Amino acid sequence: MRIRPPNRAGPAADAVIAVALTTVAVLLGQEATRQGWSALDAPAYALVGLVNLPLALRSRAPVAVCAFVHVVWVCYVTAGYWPVVNTFGPMLAVYTVASLRSVRTSVTCAASMAAIWIYAGVVSRSDSMASVVGQALVFPAVLWRFGLTARRAAELARRLREEQAERTRRELAEERGRIARELHDVVAHHMSVISVQAGLAGFVFDSDRDTARAALSTISGTSAEALDELRRMLRVLRTPDEDGLPAAPMPGLARLGEMVERVRSGGVRVTLRTEGAVRPLAPGVELCAYRVVQEALTNVLKHAPGAGASVQLHYGTRQLQVTVTDDGQGAVSDKVRPGGGHGLIGMRERAKLYGGQVDIGPRSEGGFAVRLTLPTSAQAAGEGEDLSG
Repeated sequence: MRIRPPNRAGPAADAVIAVALTTVAVLLGQEATRQGWSALDAPAYALVGLVNLPLALRSRAPVAVCAFVHVVWVCYVTAGYWPVVNTFGPMLAVYTVASLRSVRTSVTCAASMAAIWIYAGVVSRSDSMASVVGQALVFPAVLWRFGLTARRAAELARRLREEQAERTRRELAEERGRIARELHDVVAHHMSVISVQAGLAGFVFDSDRDTARAALSTISGTSAEALDELRRMLRVLRTPDEDGLPAAPMPGLARLGEMVERVRSGGVRVTLRTEGAVRPLAPGVELCAYRVVQEALTNVLKHAPGAGASVQLHYGTRQLQVTVTDDGQGAVSDKVRPGGGHGLIGMRERAKLYGGQVDIGPRSEGGFAVRLTLPTSAQAAGEGEDLSG
């Protein structure tokens, strides 16, 4: 697999490096005579350029550049010029291959450099071949190791970017799901009440003006409340400085009475009962409980018209239990049919989000029941609690 090294600055930087190495080689070539070698002539300078200048393309074609540089370096050494002058280009070529290509390919390039290094010692009849062989083994190995480290660092950075992108996608999907649940809870409940009241007003409009007027008043109030909740959602989704307004508070258990009255006006006999020591809970817990009750009563409106319903809150020491039951004989299968019931799925997701659980299903004595259990503390979320006490 081909990757980019983490420190790659682009073709322009590669070109600058190639020119710099060529300049260094030319300046070093001026010292050839002092080292007992022949002075560099025009062919030698041409070979210096052919060894170093192709490094401008090292990131685009690292293997090809490395092979070309090594071949020209062999020609330079065979011609009898000072080998040290052209060592920096092949070194950089080997490092580049190690940082961009597979281990097998980079080892081959490093071995080629070592072989040419030893060949240069043999051709120049060096008096210290042991030192030459040592350099031929150490320098390519060190360059290969540095390149391999850079390659692994680049792979790690790539994996981290992919994981971050995947985490961002998951967070976006979760946020979309949360927004969808909020929209469903707001729109479905209020529109169900409006639909029932509109039908009632149309039915009694000519025969019972007072009832029709009351139904229209309920429609007006319910639609206004739905708009308020939608505006609240928009404020929550915006950043605080978009409109200069603070986010409106989320609905909580203190507003259950308003919801019950609204459902009663839709023709459902609803009772609300509270047990235990009433106390403020975390906003998320209260919102979860409120939305589950809202969805359960909306289902009663839609699937069990004319039924009686009961909402019961039980405040335990570390848990809150919410039970919504109805005595209607509505089409239970409609509530739980496969492919439908997005509200029921939303209930379960909300409960899971806050460490609770929800049981949904028909009652043996008739009707339907929703039982939600939520921990009211982080410790309770991990341990659970027996509500019988």
